[in-house]
Amino acid sequence: MALLLLAARGVLRARPLGSWLRSAGLGTPAGCCPASRPCGVLRREQVILSPVVAVRGHSTFLHKESGDGRLVYTGNLAKVVLGVKFFSYSTSMLNLCMMPYIFRNGIGVESLSLQIAFYGLIGFFTFIMPVSLHLLTKGYVARLYYKSETDTYTAITYNFILAEKKTVFQQKDVKIPGISKMFTTFYVKTKSMLVNPELFPYLQDYNHLMGYDKPFHFDLEK
Repeated sequence: MALLLLAARGVLRARPLGSWLRSAGLGTPAGCCPASRPCGVLRREQVILSPVVAVRGHSTFLHKESGDGRLVYTGNLAKVVLGVKFFSYSTSMLNLCMMPYIFRNGIGVESLSLQIAFYGLIGFFTFIMPVSLHLLTKGYVARLYYKSETDTYTAITYNFILAEKKTVFQQKDVKIPGISKMFTTFYVKTKSMLVNPELFPYLQDYNHLMGYDKPFHFDLEK
């Protein structure tokens, strides 16, 4: 009788353990799959991939719109150009303010050659340097906008007094120089423009500006 009671208790304890093993998928025979996951059926996981567009080394680029159209180019040296020209103009103004005092009292040197060299240096930094900087940087494009509806570009440059100047043109007005020049990428009629092709986020914008997307026509002489 005692043996029967012990056997019955063992069966009752084994049932909860067997139920737990079957619910965990461990109580099935070898080579079979749990009932909740039939053999040959894999559980599908959702994988979400965010689209990434490679654009000339830029991770992101926003299409900034304005009254002049879509922003297609931004020069990275615009602030440097403004800073250098402002420093040159400030030096020129300082020299102009000091000139009356220098002419009245002299420079304390009797040598004529040294006086000529000194006044020549002052004149160079006062007059020649600002004019030279303006001639070299007047075609630097700080920003370039494009209107696809009219195929019109608007280039933002800086004039002599450091104010923004707009030049509106179309692609047909663009002329590429036959010889590569240091401060000229293309001409708008007779005005030189300087841009960096690597700073165009979308290469097709640069190709359309330069006319590289036009079909080629070859005239074979007979």
